[in-house]
Amino acid sequence: MHWQPQANQQTRIARAHMLRAIREFFYQHQVLEVETPALSQSANTDPFIESFQLATDQGIRYLHTSPEYPMKRLLAAGSGDIYQICKVWRNEPSSSHHNAEFSMLEYYRLGFDLNKLMQEVNTLLSSLLPQLKAPSDYLTYQSLFLDKLGINPHTIADDELQMRVTQAVPGLQGELDRQGALDLLLTHCIEPQLATDRLSFIYDYPASQSALAQTEYRPADQIQVAKRFEVYVGCLELGNGYQELTSAERNTQVLAQEQHNRQQQGLQQVPSDQRFLAAMHSGMPECAGIAIGIDRLLMLKTGANSLAEVLNFSWENA
Repeated sequence: MHWQPQANQQTRIARAHMLRAIREFFYQHQVLEVETPALSQSANTDPFIESFQLATDQGIRYLHTSPEYPMKRLLAAGSGDIYQICKVWRNEPSSSHHNAEFSMLEYYRLGFDLNKLMQEVNTLLSSLLPQLKAPSDYLTYQSLFLDKLGINPHTIADDELQMRVTQAVPGLQGELDRQGALDLLLTHCIEPQLATDRLSFIYDYPASQSALAQTEYRPADQIQVAKRFEVYVGCLELGNGYQELTSAERNTQVLAQEQHNRQQQGLQQVPSDQRFLAAMHSGMPECAGIAIGIDRLLMLKTGANSLAEVLNFSWENA
């Protein structure tokens, strides 16, 4: 039986150096490192992210897909700026860019708006990946669709959107909902055209894709947008940042809507995190936060073509 690690010693050293550099960055910026449990009595309700379950003597526990909920409980308790480097798990098929168990950096900055967070993330990632060129690209979701496909993703009619999806992927079976259709056009038609030698920040997503981000009306375009961004190098998504939703009522509504969507899609119902919602009711400070995939950063750092090359033991080899 094959037992040897997949990553080589140079990659292990590169990972250690990257983790040290991340910790030094946050030490210099006075952001506190924290830890939270990997197992929880509640799960991620997002229908696009599935949690792993574990049976215990005390009942079912769920491996976290992100440390977001407990970190926000810390923010509500007065922790101040915090970050965490941890393992997370998502029950999805393996691919060159996804392993079911992976390393994540998540951090939150009090008083930051989305623009300030994007600038800090640019500084952090540029320091970790010095081979990238400056300046980075900052692109709205709308401008990308207009430039690359000639359509406005916020206003295009559903029937025309479905027609464009069929043109982009002729073999697609059945119709996608609006978000699924936009996601497919983004991954198949737009992401392959993003710059491979610099960071690309995409922001002002449709409000329907806000998740736990705030939304804002843009009068110039007469559209409602989500105050969130994603950062890429080429097709490789590195991080997902939010101007965090602090309203207890809106957080409760989002989780309830996700549970409804799960039911509509025939997915298993999972327990919502009531402790997280209780923390929101106690009051969470205004902040912005981001989750970044460390293994993907390491792929870029080392020139690897797949995650398996930067993991000592991938999901299939663990």
